[in-house]
Order: sequence, then C-alpha cells, then structure tokens
Amino acid sequence: MTAFAGAAASGSGSASADTGWSTLSAPPTYQEFEASTYVDVDGAYVVNGDEALSTKAELKKFYNSMVGPFGNHDRDGHEGDLIVNTVNGRDDKWSASQALNLTYCVSTKFGTRQADIVAAMNAGTALWENATSKVNFVYVPAQNGSCTTRNNNVVFSVEPVNTSQYIARAFFPSSAKSSRNVLVDDSIWSSGNWEPGDILGHELGHVLGFRHEHTRPEAGTCFEDNNWRPLTPYDSASIMHYPQCNGSSADLEFQASDATGVRALYGS
Repeated sequence: MTAFAGAAASGSGSASADTGWSTLSAPPTYQEFEASTYVDVDGAYVVNGDEALSTKAELKKFYNSMVGPFGNHDRDGHEGDLIVNTVNGRDDKWSASQALNLTYCVSTKFGTRQADIVAAMNAGTALWENATSKVNFVYVPAQNGSCTTRNNNVVFSVEPVNTSQYIARAFFPSSAKSSRNVLVDDSIWSSGNWEPGDILGHELGHVLGFRHEHTRPEAGTCFEDNNWRPLTPYDSASIMHYPQCNGSSADLEFQASDATGVRALYGS
C-alpha cells in the first residue's frame, strides 16, 4: 500500500492509481517511461502505485513485462484471487521458517505518531496472522532507534516519508534488503474510509508476496503485468484491490478470500 508494491494517494477511493497504459494507445518508449516514473527518497522507482524497484535494471525488466503483453492482457487465461507475485515463473514468497519470523522495527522518526504507527501495524499484521498459523510478524522495539534498511537485526523497517505520490509503499519477498521497508506518509491519518490498519494490512500483503488484485482481467482496468499466479477466485472487494480500480469495497477491508489466499500460499 514494491514496490503503477499499496495505497494510491487517496483513502476516499476517488484518486486515480498509477495503473499502466490504456489499450487504446501505444505504450511509451522506455526512455519516456523512465523519465515519467516517480523516484522515491531512497532512490527506488515506484510503480503500480506502491511497489518499489531498486535499480534501473529492475525498472527495464518491469517495462519489458508491461510492453510484452501490451494490448493482450485480457486474454491471458488467468483465473482466480489472491494472486501471488512470480519471479521467473516461481512464487515470490518467504520460506516456511522466515514466514514465522518476519521481524520489523518502527522508526522513532515518526515522533509523536510512532505509537499510532505501532498500533496500526499491530492491526495490519493481525489481519494476516489471524488467517493462518504459518505467518508471524514480530515487532522488535529495541531496533527502533536505528530503524532503516541497513539494520540487519530485522527483516524490514517501517519508516516515515513525505510524499504526495502514495499513502504507503512496501516490497516483495524477493526484494533486496536495501529495499525492504514500508514507507508511510502522514496522509495515512486523513485517508477517509481507509483505516490505517487496513492500509498497512494491504502493504503487508505485498510483503507476503501478494499482488494487486486489480491486475486481473476481471477488473477491466488498472492492468499491471502478467507476473502472477492465481490462488483463489477473483474478489473485487479484496484488501489487495484498489477501490478506484473498479473495486467493490470502498473501505479496503480484509476479506474471507484474502484469508483463503494466504492459507493457499503459506498453509493453515
């Protein structure tokens, strides 16, 4: 909510997401695409609204994946929500042991809002943990004072950011350690129907390997790419589906299909 894994820049469901190219127009050249892609404070390229790519090589690979299926994405034969990200045809997921020890810190740079972020993270992690015994996020407050991607005592960091490009941003299991952070803008506190715990729950879905549900052909818009594998039937109300991308839920709530999906990927 990495890296067009997250939440777009509105919690009311009215904002447009960075969602790829219309099937009615030709795609931009790579140079045009690179020039128009938002570069975050840590140098990462932000695509799909809230997903981070660390290098130009990753951005070029992403561009090629978009151009390859361009104009043909509604005939790819995929069926089924949640959908897991794939890398070279393999599921992008944590090992069984690591999934039970997803440690994180919450930066003291949140200042007076740090306790609120801790509470929102607790709410977001609980959504996934209550669905399966095979996933466990572990908050390590002792690491809060040095809570950056350089801290090897935690799997990922939760840090503040000042941007108008998104509410929050995350990463996938395959991301390099230097990109394993959840960045949160202050707009998380004024996001309308989107509660902070649900926004971070969406981001943590990316952390577990789940893609935006609206890249599915059934959404009819906001196509991203074909690098995913279906786990359960399509659900337009999924927590991983942007409401503004023909989603049927305005409040980004966790659904039964999301629980089924995480069990399908990690076990019960």
